[in-house]
Amino acid sequence: MLADAARVYAGDPGLRADIARLRARIEWNTGSVHVGHRMILQAAAEVAPHDADRAREMAMFATALASFGASSGVAIDPVGLVPPADESGPPRRRAFAGLLAGLDHVTRGDWAQAASVLRDTFAVAESCDEDDQALLPNLGIAALHLGEDDLALRYHTLLLSRARDTGALVLILYSLTRRGFIEIATGRWTAASAGASEALPLAEGSGQPGLAVLPLSLLALTAALRGEDTFDGHLAAAEQVAAAHPVGVLENLLPDMLHWAKGLRAAAQPATAFHHLEQIAHPMLQHLAAIDRIDAAVRAGQRDTARAWTDELDGFAAATGSAWAAAAVAHGRALLTGGDAAERHFEQALAHHAYSRRTPDRARTELAYGEFLRRARRRVDARAHLRAALEIFEDLGAAPWAERASQELRASGETARRRDPSALTGLTPQELQVARLVAQGMSNRDVAAQLYLSPRTIDFHLRNVFAKLGVSSRAELARLPFD
Repeated sequence: MLADAARVYAGDPGLRADIARLRARIEWNTGSVHVGHRMILQAAAEVAPHDADRAREMAMFATALASFGASSGVAIDPVGLVPPADESGPPRRRAFAGLLAGLDHVTRGDWAQAASVLRDTFAVAESCDEDDQALLPNLGIAALHLGEDDLALRYHTLLLSRARDTGALVLILYSLTRRGFIEIATGRWTAASAGASEALPLAEGSGQPGLAVLPLSLLALTAALRGEDTFDGHLAAAEQVAAAHPVGVLENLLPDMLHWAKGLRAAAQPATAFHHLEQIAHPMLQHLAAIDRIDAAVRAGQRDTARAWTDELDGFAAATGSAWAAAAVAHGRALLTGGDAAERHFEQALAHHAYSRRTPDRARTELAYGEFLRRARRRVDARAHLRAALEIFEDLGAAPWAERASQELRASGETARRRDPSALTGLTPQELQVARLVAQGMSNRDVAAQLYLSPRTIDFHLRNVFAKLGVSSRAELARLPFD
C-alpha cells in the first residue's frame, strides 16, 4: 500500500503520524477494526513525545473505535498518553480531550462519568470550527452513545452539509448512514430510508463493497418496521456483502442490526423475535431496541430476562437523565407487573415520553397501555390510548403495528376509521430524495450536483414527483411532511 511505503521514508514524526492515521483509517473503514485500532494506538504512542495534540487526537480515535468493540490487545492506555488539556487551552484541544476521556468511560460502561464529561465536551465544541471534519463525526458518535437524539441529528446533519459542500463522498456516506440510527429512533423513517437509498450507490461505486452493508442494513430495518416486501431482498443483500467483504468498524454492530431487523420482522412470533433480539450485544443497539427487546421477552415468557434488561436500562437512565430511557424503563415495569402498579408505570412512561422525540416508542406504550386496559375490561379507557397509537403508527407507515392497534381498537368496541396513507410512500427512493432537496429550496442544478446526477434526470424525477403527489409548484412541495 502506498501509505505503508511512504511511511518508511518519512523522517518527521508528525508526518509519520499523519501517514499512520491515514493507513489506520483505511483499515477501520474497509478492513479490520482491530488492526486499525492497533495501528492508531501505536502511532499515537510514537508521536506523543513530539506532538501532544496529534497524539491526543489519535488516542481519541482509538477510544472511539473501542467504544464500538475494537480490541487489539495493545498494552497502551490512550487516556494516559498525554497530560489532560488545560481548561484555558484552545477549544478544539479541550474538545478532543473531552471526547478521549468520555468515550473511554463509554467503553467501560461508566455512563454517569461518560454523560458528565461528554456533555461538557458538547458545550466546549460550540466554540469550535463547524467545518472540522475530524471533530464532527466523533461528536456525533458520542451523542449516539448517550442517546442524545437532538445533538446526534445536529452533528450528522452539519457533517453532511459540509461533506456535500466539499464533495467528500465517504463522509456523505458516513453521515447519511449514522444519522439513520437516530432517524429510525425518532420516527423519521422516510428520511432514514431516503438517506440509505442515497448512500447505497455511493458505497457500491466506491470500490469498497463492504461499505454497502450499512445502507442495506438500514433499508432492511426500515422495511421491517413498515412491514414492506422489500425486507427479504435488503436482508439477503446485507448478509451477502457481510459474508464476502470486510466491514471494518461495523464488524460488531452489523450482526446486532440484522438481529434487530429479524426480530422486528418476527414480532408476531414472540419466541422467534426474542431469539433474535436477545443476541443484540452492543449497548447502543440494545438501547435503540429497548422496548422491542423487553416486549418480546415478556411475550415469550422470558420474564427474568425482561426484568434484567429493564434494570440495566434503569441504570443508564439514572446515570444520563435520559427521558426516552426512563420511559422505556417504566414501560418495562408496566409489562412486568399488574393491576394498579402497571397502570402507574404506564402513566409514568407517557409522562417521560412527553420529553422525548422517540414517537415510535410512545406509540408502543400507548398500544401496550390500551391492551392492558382492554384486558382489564376498561374498554372505554382503552380506546383513547389505542386511537393515539393507531394514529402514530399510520403516520409512520408502520403497517404491522397499525394493524395490531386497529384490531385492539375493534376489540374494544370501536371501529377504526382507515386513514389515507401519505402519497410520499408511493415515491421511489430517488424521487423521494429529489423531492426532499427541492422542498428545501434547492434548484434542479444544485440537486443534480448533490446527487451526482444530470439536471435532465432531476427534471424527469421532479415531473414524476409532481404527478404522484398532485402538486403543481415547489411551494406546495415544501409544505409536505417529508420526515
